[in-house]
Amino acid sequence: MCIRDSVWDADKCLHCGKCIPACNHQANSFEGEGKGAYSVNYHHCTMCQHCLKVCPVGALTPKSQIDAVWEALHDKTKLVVASIAPAVRVAVGEAFGFQPGETTSGQIVASLRLMGFDRVYDTSFGADMTVMEEGREFLERLQKGENLPQFTSCCPAWVKFAEQYFPEMLSHLSSCKSPQQMFGAACKEVLTRETGRDRREIVVVSIMPCTAKKFEARRPEMAVNGNPDIDWVLTTQEFIQMVRESGIDFSVLEPASFDMPMGFKTGAGVIFGASG
Repeated sequence: MCIRDSVWDADKCLHCGKCIPACNHQANSFEGEGKGAYSVNYHHCTMCQHCLKVCPVGALTPKSQIDAVWEALHDKTKLVVASIAPAVRVAVGEAFGFQPGETTSGQIVASLRLMGFDRVYDTSFGADMTVMEEGREFLERLQKGENLPQFTSCCPAWVKFAEQYFPEMLSHLSSCKSPQQMFGAACKEVLTRETGRDRREIVVVSIMPCTAKKFEARRPEMAVNGNPDIDWVLTTQEFIQMVRESGIDFSVLEPASFDMPMGFKTGAGVIFGASG
C-alpha cells in the first residue's frame, strides 16, 4: 500500500509497533489486531520518515521513483538532468567498496552518463545561491529589525513541522527555497533558454540523502504552471540500485567532471548541510 512517499508492505509487517513511538507527533497508527492496517495522519506527519528507519523488517520503505527515471531516460524527446547532493558522494562509495569517507563524485558522474543522463550538475551550485540569498535576506531583516531571528527554510521536514505546529513563527523562516529547489528552478530556466526546449521536455532528477526531499519536490508552489522544478527525487539507495541494474562496475570507472557552469561550487555550498 502506498502512503504518499512511503510504501507499507502488509506481508512483511510484524505489527511490532516500533514505528509508533518513533514518531514524535503521533502520526502513525494501526487499526485492528494482528496484521492490522497501517495508516498515517498527515495533519501530524512532518515527512521526516523516522518510522522507516526503525522498521526492523523493511515493511516501511521510501516510495521508489526509479521506474519513472528510467522511463524519462528512454524517452528521446526528453533532456534528462541529474543533480547530486554533497552527502551522497561518500555513502555511494562505501556501497561499492571504497574506503569510508572517500569521495566518489567523479565515478558518480561517469555512471550517470553511462545510464544516459544528458547533463550532470552539482546541487552545491544551488546551495551557493541559497547561501547568498539567505545572507541578503538576513541583512535586510537586520537593518529593519523585522522577523528576527531568521530560521533556515532548507529542510522540508522542518518547514512542514513549523507549518503544522508553530504557524505563528512562519514569518521568521527564510523566504528562500532550499538548495534542491533553487537549483531546479534555475536549471529549468537556464536550459529552456539555452536549448530552446519547452520546460516540460526538461526532466530534472535530484539525488538526495533525505527522503523528505521527495515530498518537497511535489509541493504545488515548487512548480511553474503545474510543471515541477524537480521532477523526480532518488535517494542514495535508489541511485545505488540503478547502478547495479545497469551492470556498471562502479569501482573501475574513470572519474568524470560535472557539466558547467552548474557543476561549479564553493566551499560554502559543499558544507551547507553540516551541523552548525
